Amino acid sequence: MKRRDFISMAAAAGASLSMSRVFATPQPAGGISSQLDAAATARDGSGKLLILIELKGGNDGLNTVIPFTDSTYYALRRHIAIPRDHGLVLDGRTALHPALRPLLSSWRDGQLAVVQGIGCEQDDASHFRSREIWDTASRADVYRRDGWLTRAAGQCSAAGRRFITASFGCDEPGPFAQIAHRSGAECSWVRVDDPDPHVSRDEDDPGSSTTFAAVQASHPDVRTFRDSIDAALRAVDTMQPHTSAAIRVTLDGFDAHRNQLARHAALLTQLADGCATLRAELARRGRWRDTLVMTYSEFGRSAHENVDRGTGHGGAAAHFVMGGGVQGGVYGQPPDLTRLDADGRLPVEIDFRRLYATALASFWKLDANAVLLDDVKPLPLLRA
Repeated sequence: MKRRDFISMAAAAGASLSMSRVFATPQPAGGISSQLDAAATARDGSGKLLILIELKGGNDGLNTVIPFTDSTYYALRRHIAIPRDHGLVLDGRTALHPALRPLLSSWRDGQLAVVQGIGCEQDDASHFRSREIWDTASRADVYRRDGWLTRAAGQCSAAGRRFITASFGCDEPGPFAQIAHRSGAECSWVRVDDPDPHVSRDEDDPGSSTTFAAVQASHPDVRTFRDSIDAALRAVDTMQPHTSAAIRVTLDGFDAHRNQLARHAALLTQLADGCATLRAELARRGRWRDTLVMTYSEFGRSAHENVDRGTGHGGAAAHFVMGGGVQGGVYGQPPDLTRLDADGRLPVEIDFRRLYATALASFWKLDANAVLLDDVKPLPLLRA
């Protein structure tokens, strides 16, 4: 699946594509993580931190991970396509949006995976239903109430492993739906804006599956995505050793039906800066090797622009996976713009639940099929 036959930058230059030069092939992990992450990965998957970054509203995958050699991309997007000489080249046909430059250090160190063609088969154009599918990790024709991370927490609890959760930037429980009910906590879900050591925590009990709760639903110190990143880092600082954790941070505003270009660039700048901050700060804390950062969104966008220089709902999209144990590279097939459906949406090549299976089975060493209630294979994104 991984494309190892990257075309050299010289060949790209020979094709008259003057794009920003980036290392064409990610290098083995080193530098920041090898110097600061001394602890070995726990064999049972405990003590590992999953950070989910929700790109709420439906991120435009085509302008995030750009098929810069595909003339159809530019034909479909005459006003909002990223110019060939602006992208950050990853290989002979794939580039990142220029706002994502802070991710390049992770790419060069081989700690950034770009996974293309992710989505849900028979996806729904409704934001609400699509988010529900992604949050519950169900098929499009299955309706569930419990979040996929709620089920993961239950499996950890049954195995006597500590597992805590936190969410920043969104009122909705999302992948943690019904976790209070499952864990036996007396409180219902509340938005978590800052961890409070005195509220709904029982980490002294190794069998408990608990959530950070919030004193109030809207904390004045959490207003921006960077605030959410900072709050997530403060949550990490409160965790006891050998505690597995899942933290979600939400970046909203991707539903770009009009004037998408500047708006999308601003959002991707926040995303890249937030990811770079997580990497630097978790490495400084000695946690980067045992951290997995993963983006997700309810769907991608239409391949063609509309009359308002925006895009419509739906379709497959690329997503990012970062971490000290990630095997960096470009995974999956490049988008095939000749295979759009009637609404101009890209076909799904990789079931989104394979991202979750990677976190569950390869990272946390849990029974992914029991959590996902289906036979779902992880992606080969992590080093052995």
